[in-house]
Amino acid sequence: MNDLTLFLPCASGVEDYLAAEVHALTGAQGQDLLSHRGGVRVRASWRDAMRLNLHTRLAQRVLVQVGHRSYRNERDLYEAASAVAWELWFTPRQSFKIEVTAQHSPLQSLNFAALKIKDAVADRFRAKAGGVRPDVDTRHPDVRIHAHLTTDTATLYIDTSGEPLFKRGWREDKGDAPLKETLAAAMLAASGWSTDPEGGCAAGVPLYDPCCGSGTIVIEAAQIACGIAAGGQRRFAFEKMLPFQAHVWQDLKDQARAAEHAPTAPVFGSDVAHRMVDFAQRNAERARVAHAVQLRGGDALQRMPPCETPGVMLLNPPYGERIAVAGVAGTRSGRDAEAGPRFGARELAQTEDGGDFFAQLASHWKRHYAGWTAWLLTPDLKLPAKMRLKESRRVPMWNGPIECRLFRFDLVRGPVRPARGPAADAAAQSGAPG
Repeated sequence: MNDLTLFLPCASGVEDYLAAEVHALTGAQGQDLLSHRGGVRVRASWRDAMRLNLHTRLAQRVLVQVGHRSYRNERDLYEAASAVAWELWFTPRQSFKIEVTAQHSPLQSLNFAALKIKDAVADRFRAKAGGVRPDVDTRHPDVRIHAHLTTDTATLYIDTSGEPLFKRGWREDKGDAPLKETLAAAMLAASGWSTDPEGGCAAGVPLYDPCCGSGTIVIEAAQIACGIAAGGQRRFAFEKMLPFQAHVWQDLKDQARAAEHAPTAPVFGSDVAHRMVDFAQRNAERARVAHAVQLRGGDALQRMPPCETPGVMLLNPPYGERIAVAGVAGTRSGRDAEAGPRFGARELAQTEDGGDFFAQLASHWKRHYAGWTAWLLTPDLKLPAKMRLKESRRVPMWNGPIECRLFRFDLVRGPVRPARGPAADAAAQSGAPG
């Protein structure tokens, strides 16, 4: 258990940040730490696997590679799974589940491939445990076994994480389109504000999310500023596995608690929907960072800088389908109730993709946020032109299935031109005064 091959999957575009995080947590480098598309491979120990689960903010899971071989058909997969000593990892009293992913696999059915691997695991236990085999549980298994198929190779993994690692254990209140904690951490890493996976951040630089929703970005930032381990409030699958040693795990958790400290940078958040601010406050309390983040209600188009020192703004504003549900401030009473909900300025956009909101936001920033650096996640590659701002950097990132860009804007005070809506554009095209 001191020489394992681990694979940590992550969102596309996050590999280099994850590799830096894994290096900081394990010390691995060179050929012992390799980035691949969609994840990072590292040679490490069982203790490292537990430590990575506890501290990583960017990985989706921590997988232990237990088998790798070429294959041509489902029979080859059965033989590959039969050769793995599953009895070293769990017992027949525990349930398991097979999950198969593939990239250019020649097999016709991944479900049938999963069935053959399941049969191999069950048959091996029957042979080793006097006819007893573990049950399959597809909803809440004790152990997850992952198989990844390429054109001609099959790799088998045992999952030490269980639930995906973006589930930190503190989020109970959430909005309509919550940002995953791992993506929020990737945004923080890309911005340079987060520089140390064990608690460091840009020294004293304020961080502000003016569209904070249920608080994902600000809570991730506050935990980093306080040195709080990402997985300190959840359970992991490795706690049910045979190599698990409770005293080693307790020692890792004690070390993590001892490393916590007072916040090294101020963190602020606001949202047009006071209901969402309440959600964020409750989530911050569960995440043990209520003392480290200041949350307020207010529209992003009206909120002034939360502090005198220029800092970093990091936001995942509403876009596409999200703009229809973001920022609901409440409903009116009496006859006004028939008019529907009262919306914040985000919903006043005249274009379907919310272009006017962003143009107004840029104007507000130019007036009041000179000296700040703004990082904005969006799937709209033309957003800088709509905001009449020139980005200084663009970082590809994926928000689930949505391909996005994280744009950086270095804000300076300048002339503010009125945003052009559809009516003004139509007038310009017709030659009429706009």
